[in-house]
Amino acid sequence: MNKYFRMTTMTYLILLSTMLGAGLFAGIVVAPVTFHTEQWLGAEILTQFQEGQIMTENFLRLSYLVNIILVAVVLYEGYKFKKFERDTVTQVATFFVLVTGLLFSQYYIPDIITMQEQGVEMTKSIAFINTHKGSEINFKIFSLALLVLIIQNMRKACK
Repeated sequence: MNKYFRMTTMTYLILLSTMLGAGLFAGIVVAPVTFHTEQWLGAEILTQFQEGQIMTENFLRLSYLVNIILVAVVLYEGYKFKKFERDTVTQVATFFVLVTGLLFSQYYIPDIITMQEQGVEMTKSIAFINTHKGSEINFKIFSLALLVLIIQNMRKACK
């Protein structure tokens, strides 16, 4: 592996790892704190709807990073595919990262924002609950596929 491609690989791995870390942090730390503000503020100042709006803004900003990651994955994995450095696990993980990343940033986030703009009652509907649950499952698949992609590329880079 030449010097420039090795540097590109390291940058790519750092970028993927940053995305994984940001996603895990949002789900493990930010969401529980945001949805239980009464524990941290001592009183119920925000409604669940307002907490949901804050959380949506966090995930909207996270979706910008997801889009950057998608471009990086297409460029890097596309280049490696073209150079015949491919394996089935990496191809499947790449597919899942791309599909679930696009679903998250281009389908779920805009859909959730649209429903929130319709008011509190809409966020209590079955459609909103199912959309929200789907986005959670989708992001978990995205994170798992991202982890597989990181491991596969690290394994190849360490040869």
